[in-house]
Amino acid sequence: MFALSIPGFAQDSIVARVQQVPEKYIAQVGQKTRHFEQQLDKRTAKALDRMLKQEKKLQSKLAKVDSLAAKNIFTRSIDSLGNLKSKLKGKTDKYQKVLGGQYFGYLDTLQNSLGFLKESKELLGKTKDIQGKLGKSMESVKQLQSKLQQAEQVKNYIRERKQQLKAQLSQYTNMTKDLQKINKEAYYYAQQINEYKSVFKDKKKAEAKAMELLKKVPAYKDFISRNSQLASLFNLSSGNGANLEQSLEGLQTRAQVDQMLQQRLGSGGPNARQAIAQQMEAARSQFEELKKNFPDLDNAGDMPDFKPKEMKTKSFLQRLEFGTNVQFQRSSQFFPTTGDIGGQAAYKFDKNGSVGLGAAYKLGLGTGFDNIRISHQGVGLRSFADYKLKGTFFVNGGFEFNYNTPFENMRQLSNVTMWSRSALLGISKKYKINNKLKGNIILLYDFLANQQIPRTDPIKFRLGYSF
Repeated sequence: MFALSIPGFAQDSIVARVQQVPEKYIAQVGQKTRHFEQQLDKRTAKALDRMLKQEKKLQSKLAKVDSLAAKNIFTRSIDSLGNLKSKLKGKTDKYQKVLGGQYFGYLDTLQNSLGFLKESKELLGKTKDIQGKLGKSMESVKQLQSKLQQAEQVKNYIRERKQQLKAQLSQYTNMTKDLQKINKEAYYYAQQINEYKSVFKDKKKAEAKAMELLKKVPAYKDFISRNSQLASLFNLSSGNGANLEQSLEGLQTRAQVDQMLQQRLGSGGPNARQAIAQQMEAARSQFEELKKNFPDLDNAGDMPDFKPKEMKTKSFLQRLEFGTNVQFQRSSQFFPTTGDIGGQAAYKFDKNGSVGLGAAYKLGLGTGFDNIRISHQGVGLRSFADYKLKGTFFVNGGFEFNYNTPFENMRQLSNVTMWSRSALLGISKKYKINNKLKGNIILLYDFLANQQIPRTDPIKFRLGYSF
């Protein structure tokens, strides 16, 4: 009895030494899970509505040529789309631990972390109704699991339906544009789900802290090995060698694969193996090229027959890029007389281009190192656009209004005649600092510099950052 009690005591002491998981983690998981589910339902309903609209339009067109074919091709599919849409309005079926669709590792981790916390109450603290909040978050994760499975079924249905219609209506040339719209819907729906998943995986502070604490507990690793979806898929829940060998039973060994190839190819010897290797290398090269052009594609059936717009699945906020830059007025001495500090917000209308607005404040620095004097030397309003030329170089241009006269109060800025105009054009180079921060160097020429009073330098050199 004493020997059996030692592991339990050791585990309890380890748990006691670990900090408690932030209660905010449970609330964050439930909140972000419900938000993801709402986004998923909304986008799936939108995709089904568009498919219904397109199929009815195609049916109407085909009925004018062949009413029997229109009835046979579209009646059943329109009913199926209606049934799929009606299922979105209610609760999904009972949660299934192994999804029929793609494996989503991040959601599996959330599910297991909440399950472990339910069993390890020491890590949660004694806050009132903490167990109730935990239960609600676990239910939200389970519901999202089912919603993702449902979305995967809708995605597969749209993909298969697209291929069926392409085969059945290929002889009718007047329906090509309508078929392309269905292809676009199938592609962008799949990309939108991937985009939602990417945003969902972004960890917040409390979530990152909770996962860091849980990884320090040995019992958590054991819980993951017994309860994760991958463990249940390969029947590795017990973790011992006998069950591992049993779970791998029936899988082909390398020797069996070699024997099968020899039977299929005959006694070609090394030449046959070389031919297979060359074909595999060619296939791998083609696959890598497709993966490079379409990194988010997970099924060959979703391959678009049009040029996709990469920013189409991004929300308005995801397209915004904020930045700042600084520009110093050239001086005859080493000491700059003024510094323009600007802030801006850019909207990416394309992966290679953006437009935006900004503002600048002209800070007076004095006349030299022996006479540093901070003063208000002016302000500016900016508009700009840039587009990729090649690599990390961009063409950059814009129109600006600048108040280049010292001022003491905001009322002085209302004098419109004191504002000068600038028309700028030049190039910029962007470089990556880290995953979230980018730097840029901008060289511009002001075509209206000669018209400004007081006259300013037409060459503008700016250093900036964006995120």
